[in-house]
Amino acid sequence: MTPEDTVHGFRLHALRRAEELGNVSAACRELGVSAGLELTHWRRFGFDPPPGQGNFSSCGKDGRCPEEMLGGGTVKQMYELAGGGQSIRGIARSLGISRNRVRKYLRSPQVPTPRPRPGRVSKLDPYKDYIRQRLAEGVDNCVVLLREIRARGYARGHSILKEFVKPYRLPRAPRATMRYETEPGEQAQVDFGRYRYLTPDGQERWVWAFVCLLSWSRALYVEFVDRADTPTFIRCHAHAWEHFGGVPRRCLYDNTKLVVVGRDEDGKPRWNERFLDFALRVGFEVKLCRPYRAQTKGKTERGVGYVEGNFWPGARFTDLGDLNRQVLAWIATVADVRVHGTTHERPVDRGARERPQLGPLLPRERLVPFLREERKAGRDAFVRWSGSWYGVPWLWAGKTVQVQADKTTVQIFAGEERLAVHPRASSPGRQLIVPGQWDGLPMGEEKKRRSPAARQLATVEVEARSLGEYARILEEVTVR
Repeated sequence: MTPEDTVHGFRLHALRRAEELGNVSAACRELGVSAGLELTHWRRFGFDPPPGQGNFSSCGKDGRCPEEMLGGGTVKQMYELAGGGQSIRGIARSLGISRNRVRKYLRSPQVPTPRPRPGRVSKLDPYKDYIRQRLAEGVDNCVVLLREIRARGYARGHSILKEFVKPYRLPRAPRATMRYETEPGEQAQVDFGRYRYLTPDGQERWVWAFVCLLSWSRALYVEFVDRADTPTFIRCHAHAWEHFGGVPRRCLYDNTKLVVVGRDEDGKPRWNERFLDFALRVGFEVKLCRPYRAQTKGKTERGVGYVEGNFWPGARFTDLGDLNRQVLAWIATVADVRVHGTTHERPVDRGARERPQLGPLLPRERLVPFLREERKAGRDAFVRWSGSWYGVPWLWAGKTVQVQADKTTVQIFAGEERLAVHPRASSPGRQLIVPGQWDGLPMGEEKKRRSPAARQLATVEVEARSLGEYARILEEVTVR
């Protein structure tokens, strides 16, 4: 049976006429049927609405649809006709709408608004509690959040995530500075960042991160350390140049005391002599930002923030060695392989082109004097370094020694004399003994040193005489 054979055939004829005219209301007026036909019976018989006739996606399967709101132009005409004295019947006839709709608009204290639609179920809903938890912990980087919820099964993109996170973010004040680009191999920017973490028992601790970035390629090197002193600073530079495969012509720093200890009356810098000696020996020029203008080295400032925002929120580590292995893996799989927002290239690709422009690496033996750290051996003949204790011969207990370490060994020197060689501890808290550490140590009772003693003199007895005796002696002296 065709739709024309049903009792609704006439109405279907009206719908086809509406399709020809491009206007349902005009077709209904022409055939003398109710304009409600455009909403009531459209989807019931599977007809697509003519162009421009509204959205029927909310109609039910029974053909009943919510009333469509009138456009702004139609409402304006309605009020103008009513203000000109036109009757409700006349307004309905002129605009091709029902009288009830005209009454609804004219009697309403304000223009009617559509009912809010029920909220749609979002693919992000199962993960919103987790996202709110991470936002409360200070993690609002959508790249990090997307990576974490995808690991929990989320399979959509980042657009709805960004819309959800946006209201939770604090507004940022606009900042402006001049961009300065460099040639390949010309410059690196270096900074120290300080990052907060929680110990297993919930205590708050901080760790330092050396961040070095090649300005042209945006290749990154990061190393976490437990102290920000000159020997550590120098050692991190040596590791960075090995990572990059060469030395840039100059390095840009802020006015940290690791580089410049102060300025004279003319404003000229007074350099940290040990670091300057290292820079001259390796072959790179030291450049400083203007005081209080750290934005001059904005690339590494952003690098410190990038590490804090992208790597640090998801870091879970046992010790510094584990943390540094993780950050190098993150550099290789995330930081250096992303398409950089400024260069529109991957840092790993630009780094390969920049590497031939870097200066040569010095042989490691020429850097040995700079790679040692001074430590004082305890009374038990152990030297504490990186959370573990390394033994030295007992004769050096209480004396200053130098520690030289690499990824596998820890050597302890006294000047040019090597006192001990240890395998590097795999975890903090270990105690490593050097063979013969206590050979020759006296094991008997130590003779107590006799302290100096004062001497008390004997009491001096004074003879007592009468006054008469003194008068007699005086008289004898006078006669003589």
